[in-house]
Amino acid sequence: MIAAKKALRFGSLLFDAMNRYKPTGCALLLTLGVLVTATANAQQPQPAPKASKPAKASVQALSAPAPVLEPKAIEILKAACARLAAAHSMSFTAVISYESPSRFGPPLIYMVRDDVTLQRPDKLRVLTLGDGPASEFYYDGKTMSAFAPAENLVAVASAPPTIDGALEAAYKDAATYFPFTDVIVADPYEGISDGMTTAFYIGQSHVMGGTTTDMVAVSNNWVFEQLWIGADDKLPRMARAVFHADPVGLRHQIEFSNWQIDPVVAPDAFTSPGLASAKRISFNRPDPQLPPGIKPPKRATSSKAN
Repeated sequence: MIAAKKALRFGSLLFDAMNRYKPTGCALLLTLGVLVTATANAQQPQPAPKASKPAKASVQALSAPAPVLEPKAIEILKAACARLAAAHSMSFTAVISYESPSRFGPPLIYMVRDDVTLQRPDKLRVLTLGDGPASEFYYDGKTMSAFAPAENLVAVASAPPTIDGALEAAYKDAATYFPFTDVIVADPYEGISDGMTTAFYIGQSHVMGGTTTDMVAVSNNWVFEQLWIGADDKLPRMARAVFHADPVGLRHQIEFSNWQIDPVVAPDAFTSPGLASAKRISFNRPDPQLPPGIKPPKRATSSKAN
């Protein structure tokens, strides 16, 4: 899910030095961030050539529909958030794709894969594979570590005693943000409902995640997103978002798969033997500007869905 508090992933000096920092954002929630946006060295789009004769408008512009909060959409969102909040442990795969401007105009798309494991209230592991250099993030209730195994570099910092607190500290201290943050916080519904002005039911899909999903659209002051939620298991399968403040309207997407709810997690899952021998660098915040519309994560005020 993609909530409206998205910044981008791994903005620590570690990943900045690896030229890996890519501003993301997203609402997950579900605020799908987020999500993720253009890379720090993304090429700037060139202005499109002017037409010799401007085309005449053939239809009158339609006015925006009035905001609506449909009970069925709210019910689906609350059920999904309650399922996630009730899990003592979980694991899933998140494939994040986001558009970045190209010099030719049409955007390019970049993709990142995260394998996520957590155990509430104070354990989190994120293994980033796929495009770009591999990276690993570990939080054990006391410290958080961002590890680049190929470069043998690690940034370590002390952390608060909850996943929510660690996520907030990681963002404030190092601009580290995971687009799937709203899926793993203690109260997912608090994130998705914050500032929500519109929620409506679209219908069902039978092609996402190999199961039947309910499609819901959600909008607030900073993002519009569409969510695919399992009709039977209430687990998110995909989130797709566009930030209102983005003048280009770039799209951000997360696909969820390999869900396991309340699996038994090995005690040593939240660390790596490679951390001890890696070269230490500072867990610092980089300077690149975040994409428009991104909001920092905030600590949940309650532990159950409203």
